[in-house]
Parts: sequence; structure tokens; C-alpha cells
Amino acid sequence: MSGHAAHNPYLKDFKYKDTVRVLDNTLTLSTSEHAMIDRFVRVNQAGETAAVTIYKGQLAVLGRDPALRDLLVHMRDQEVEHLSIMDKLVVDYKVRPTLLLPVAAVGGYVLGMTSAMLGVTSAMTCTEAVETRIGAHYNDQLRELHTLKYEPLDALKQIIAKCRDEELEHLDTAVDHGARRAPLYKLQFEAIKAGCSVAIWLCDRI
Repeated sequence: MSGHAAHNPYLKDFKYKDTVRVLDNTLTLSTSEHAMIDRFVRVNQAGETAAVTIYKGQLAVLGRDPALRDLLVHMRDQEVEHLSIMDKLVVDYKVRPTLLLPVAAVGGYVLGMTSAMLGVTSAMTCTEAVETRIGAHYNDQLRELHTLKYEPLDALKQIIAKCRDEELEHLDTAVDHGARRAPLYKLQFEAIKAGCSVAIWLCDRI
């Protein structure tokens, strides 16, 4: 593996199941700080929704191959876990979900299915492109969150760091399984990555 998912100090003894509720009711955030977290959680929920359905779409086409199915199911199950956590955060931080959530779900499925119909390497190119953009997106969020020195927010930082690391593991897996051997690799990679950037921008605002 390429080794994108480096160790980080937030992950010691951290498990998703320990993070049922991360918001301390005594925590007082400024309007701008709350708006920051609101944006992060809203976009992340939409992104994880799309990620789950991307793998569902790929499985619908490529799921007959036992080895490939196991790989895609593993990555899908991690995205399901991410989404479950983001759904909890929406409640904990009283976030308004994006109105584009159904679009994210349908768009992810179509993207997953279409990329898989072009072949295994094209499906892996899709994963590499998506995870490249999402990994960078989570890194951007962590940099901003590190400016907030409230201990009750440490769990949120842990969650985002954990999700980021697993997304980058998916990126490495895609590269290891031939993503860069796809016939239209460069065009497909850049188009999907740009599409993810547009989706992030829209879900942040709508």
C-alpha cells in the first residue's frame, strides 16, 4: 500500500462506538465557530451518503467476482459507519442537512455504476479521484478545527481524522488495484475530482 493513512495523535484508543454523543452542552461557541461546524457536518453527511451509494453502484455491476465483491463490501461498510457517525453529529450539533442529500445519494449510485460499467480499473479510478478530494477536504477541516481550543471538540477532531485516514486507505487500495491503468485515467480522474469539488461547494451552501 502507498501509505497515505499515517498515524495521528487523535486516534489512540479511539473507537466509533465510544462517540455516541460528542457535544458538551456547556460548550459555548461563537456564531462563526458554530457556523463552521455546521458547514463541516452538513457537507460530510452528504459526502458519506454519496460514498455509500458509489460502492453500492459498483457492487451492482462488479459484485459477481467474489474477491472484488469482498473488497468493495469492506470499503462500503466503512463508509456506512462514517455515515452513521455523521448522522449522529447532525443531531448532536443541531445541523440542518443539505437539501441536496437525495441528489448526493442518487448521484453517487449513478457514478459508481457508470464507472464500474467501464471496467474494474475505471471503477478504481473513480475511487481514487473521490478519495483524493475527500481526503484533502477532511484535512482542510482539521486545520480549521485545530484553531478551536475547546476540549469538548476533541472527539469531533478524532472522528474527522479517523474518517480521513480510512478514505486515504481506500485511495491506496484503488491505486493498488489498477486505478492508474484505466484507459481514460487522467480525464476520468480530473473530471470526478472536479465534480466532487462542485458538490462540496453546493452542499455547503444549499
